[in-house]
Amino acid sequence: MSKPVSEGATHATTLEIRDHCLCLHAQRAARALARRFDAAFRPLGLTSGQFSLLNALNRPEPPGMGAVASVLGLDRTTLTAALKPLQRRGLVGIAEDPEDRRGRRVGLTDGGRALLALAVPVWREVHGAIDREVEAAEGGLRGALAALSSQGTSR
Repeated sequence: MSKPVSEGATHATTLEIRDHCLCLHAQRAARALARRFDAAFRPLGLTSGQFSLLNALNRPEPPGMGAVASVLGLDRTTLTAALKPLQRRGLVGIAEDPEDRRGRRVGLTDGGRALLALAVPVWREVHGAIDREVEAAEGGLRGALAALSSQGTSR
């Protein structure tokens, strides 16, 4: 059987963390939001993460991998893995950076731009509904989350 719980990790501690941990609540909220957007984007064959990635690539000139990773709060390895299915579908293109042959630039293809154009109205509809739900209970939530996320990227 299990050993007795130490003084610092009692069941009361578990309940305290469950009820008060900002990280846990932010993770749960992020998962719930992702599920809502995933469901909305499913008819387009996209996930919420893929939509965010396509949107991050929607620029006048193809950005470098580092710039995209920074916008999305990802490391380059995770970004590379996320790009592969989009590249296989012909939605993004990856090319050598002409200014630095060691780097790569990533851009939307015509198909990627077309799919993003179809997905934006879906995003606006879902985001609007969520905005209305959050507005009443916001109490500075959007600003607080933005401040927390910017702190995380500077470390």
